[in-house]
Amino acid sequence: TSRATDSLTIKQVDWEGKVALIQAAKSAGIERFIFFSILDADKYPNVPLMEIKRCTELFIVESGLNYTILRLAGFMQGLIGQYGIPILENQPVWVTGESSPVAYMDTLDIAKFAIRALTVPETEKQTFPLVGTRAWSAEEIIDICERLSGKDAKITRMPLGLLRGVQGLLRFFQWGWNVADRLAFSEVLASGKPLNASMDEVYTVFGLDKQQTTTVEIYLQEYFSRIMKKLKELDYQKAKEKKKKDKKTPFKQSTKVNSQ
Repeated sequence: TSRATDSLTIKQVDWEGKVALIQAAKSAGIERFIFFSILDADKYPNVPLMEIKRCTELFIVESGLNYTILRLAGFMQGLIGQYGIPILENQPVWVTGESSPVAYMDTLDIAKFAIRALTVPETEKQTFPLVGTRAWSAEEIIDICERLSGKDAKITRMPLGLLRGVQGLLRFFQWGWNVADRLAFSEVLASGKPLNASMDEVYTVFGLDKQQTTTVEIYLQEYFSRIMKKLKELDYQKAKEKKKKDKKTPFKQSTKVNSQ
């Protein structure tokens, strides 16, 4: 999938790239194609990435491949860069419009479902939602990060109208198309509509235990526990080095007293 640092557009990577990959997979005669889509992609036709995901789903179904489509809401790993690090470094945390609750899931749990699908016949040529144990708003995530880090977040709110204005302006320039497409996804996260779905049937089909799924609280607690421990160790080392420097006595030159 495309990244913010890519020079290629979302269309080139997520559409043209996926089409080429699917065609190559079919030619190679692979036994199963696992595709990660996005939940509610069909509800946002004006958001490029969502529309591309919807079209890719249709392309896979019509390709004749034996597939399993997993519709995700969000990765817990993304919370670190979006909330955790800015709060630790006293940098602004950007919140857009009316925060949409998102049912984030740990990538390790997502991997378990993907691998499990290969051995469960009931998942063949089927589409499933794949989300975390509950949906979280930006404000709730920030509250957890503040509590675990012991720091107050500097929240900066970006009005959705202003964001749309910037997006429209960038459309006038070819170099701004890729950025505009990415900003369009903010419509999804600022709509106030939760990205969530029931997982009861999914756990049953895949034969996995919901109790073993990592929650946002546990994930963030483990992250901040590790990072705060590391920061304490660094502070201790700095204090230790400073103490050693303070103990060094400066060279004292002897002075001669001349008597008349």
